[in-house]
Amino acid sequence: MTRKFFNLDDYKDLEMGDSMRHNGFKLILLLIIALGLVLSACSKDEEEATPEGVFEKYISYWMEEDFSSMYELLSSDSKDYISQEDFLARYENIYSGIGAGNIEISFTTEEDEASDEVEEVDLAYSLKLDTVVGTLDFDHKASLVLEEVEGEEAWKVQWNESMIFPQMEPGDKVRVNSTPARRGRIIDSKGMALADHGEVQAIGIVPGELGDDAEKTKTILAEAFETTVENIDAKLNASWVKPDLFVPIGRLSLEDQDKILELTSLPGVLAQRQRDRIYHFKEAAAHLTGYTGSITAEELEELSGQGYNQHSIIGKSGLERLFEDRLRPQDGYTITIVNKNNIPKLTLGETQPKDGEDIILTIDALLQKRIYDEMGDEKGTAVALNPKTGEVLALVNKPAYDPNQFILGLSTKQWNDLNEDPDKPLLNRFTQRYSPGSVFKPIVAAIAIEDGSLDPNQAMDITGLKWKKDDSWGNYSITRVKDPGKPVNLRDALVYSDNIYFARVALNIGEEAFTSGAKKFGFGEEMAFPYAIKSSQLANEGTFANEIQLADSGYGQGQVLVSPLHLATMYTTFLNEGNMVQPRLLEDDGQSPTIWKEGVIDKATADLIKNNLIQVIEDPQGTASSAKIPGRTLGGKTGTAEIKASQDEEGINNGSFIVFDEDKDILILMHLEDVSGSSVAVSKVRRILQNY
Repeated sequence: MTRKFFNLDDYKDLEMGDSMRHNGFKLILLLIIALGLVLSACSKDEEEATPEGVFEKYISYWMEEDFSSMYELLSSDSKDYISQEDFLARYENIYSGIGAGNIEISFTTEEDEASDEVEEVDLAYSLKLDTVVGTLDFDHKASLVLEEVEGEEAWKVQWNESMIFPQMEPGDKVRVNSTPARRGRIIDSKGMALADHGEVQAIGIVPGELGDDAEKTKTILAEAFETTVENIDAKLNASWVKPDLFVPIGRLSLEDQDKILELTSLPGVLAQRQRDRIYHFKEAAAHLTGYTGSITAEELEELSGQGYNQHSIIGKSGLERLFEDRLRPQDGYTITIVNKNNIPKLTLGETQPKDGEDIILTIDALLQKRIYDEMGDEKGTAVALNPKTGEVLALVNKPAYDPNQFILGLSTKQWNDLNEDPDKPLLNRFTQRYSPGSVFKPIVAAIAIEDGSLDPNQAMDITGLKWKKDDSWGNYSITRVKDPGKPVNLRDALVYSDNIYFARVALNIGEEAFTSGAKKFGFGEEMAFPYAIKSSQLANEGTFANEIQLADSGYGQGQVLVSPLHLATMYTTFLNEGNMVQPRLLEDDGQSPTIWKEGVIDKATADLIKNNLIQVIEDPQGTASSAKIPGRTLGGKTGTAEIKASQDEEGINNGSFIVFDEDKDILILMHLEDVSGSSVAVSKVRRILQNY
């Protein structure tokens, strides 16, 4: 019967002929409500008056793991046999230990099974639940007894250990043994591990050995691990702790031997080695590898049914997260019933351990670290790749963080320091987009040549350092750094990095041809790459607001935004006869070098721009002439992007340098934030190439 409740306030606006009629209506309503409650109560009593009804309620609590409500439905004999505290502890400990989930219980009732004279009924049921060894299912019987409760008869569940598992008897326990499997390693192209199997030192206290200086020892440990004495006391007061047991307080790297020796010299403080994840290249590869950590309740719910439990370690960021499915190990488990003497009597299920898969990258770890170290105190990002194969050799961010700190355990202060640092060490810069500045000019030149709007040999007559198309631009003008005192062709414009030349080139191309030419280079299109990298854009709204924005875009400003990896990939077009390679990060993906965009530009156009980029370094007047290395043929382009809200205000400069060395099959792009200009990046990249 469906219960329905009425609220008299809902009827206060009904019109009645007089107060008597109103009172009569209220009386009728009250009678209806009373009758409804009586019928509802009768229905409820009928449910609870049958063993089937009681057991149905019991299994509904069971499937919800509401063990307290289950206990309330036990018989008085069962409650004498096991206290509520022990009942809850048994179920919670066992179900937690076996990783129980998705509990399903069903039973079949027989008509008129119980008569008024029957005082005990057996009900057959089937139980199925997910565990760390897979799905366990069994059939069993539950006994329900009729007993007097507060002067009335009621059916109650007669409980014993067999209702946990049918094979259990009084005194038996459930034991879960695990055989750890290893997480897959992340390895560079030469076999060096970036994320590896390793060990850390757990520092802890044996309570019974603290002695008279216990408070002093706890204070020193609290300072060492940036925690409080109260937190240490809470760990020492845990229910499982005994005087002779090791209680972990914090963890240290094996490299931190001085601190380990200092702390273990304290009374009652010991160190234990534990297996864990190690990141050998620390900050240099932090955003590339990411880090692992304990699974959260939210993650566990999201990944329900995929073999995770509350003890699982999971990839939190970077490649650790992107390739979690391949890297994750699957520990082996055995669920066993043991008797009161801890002798195994039955194995309920077991699984074999399975190590995670190693991930082999195209990355050159030593080059990765060399670039990171060379960036020094600057903020920025760098990309290195093989322009012929598309193999990504380095993806670097500065500043960064040490992923080992996440393994050892970050204090609240350390976490807050990372999050609140204005230099944003947690930001993955190589997935972001930036205003490219003048490094975008070769792309614009290629679009213009292919469009037919630019003759690379024809000189453009430009006088002075400032230019604007006409008076319709108002006070806005384009500025160039150097006036060579002569008409400028494409070679000169690239060598001197002439903003006015490329602004006029963009205007000559026109919006439609500019947009379609950029699309051939992959603008507006997501790259097929493990990391999610936003597609590059010419304008925020997809179209240029006016001629000024179109002109500014010609030298990589305006609203042009590109990711470092995409920009580096675009330059491979000049080194591959007009074809743009597909960037690759995995060495073991089974793919041979592939082309992302075929025939982006004509081979002659590609060769022309490549040779002009070589002149940017070879020509003594070139903006990157300081990058020249005797005996090597390098080509490249510098770029300085001004970041400011308007032309009239001060902003910051981001400096970039992109360079290729065909003989060494390497292309490097370095982008530095808030620097004096691109020369900072030029000197750093030159030193990197000298040692490559």
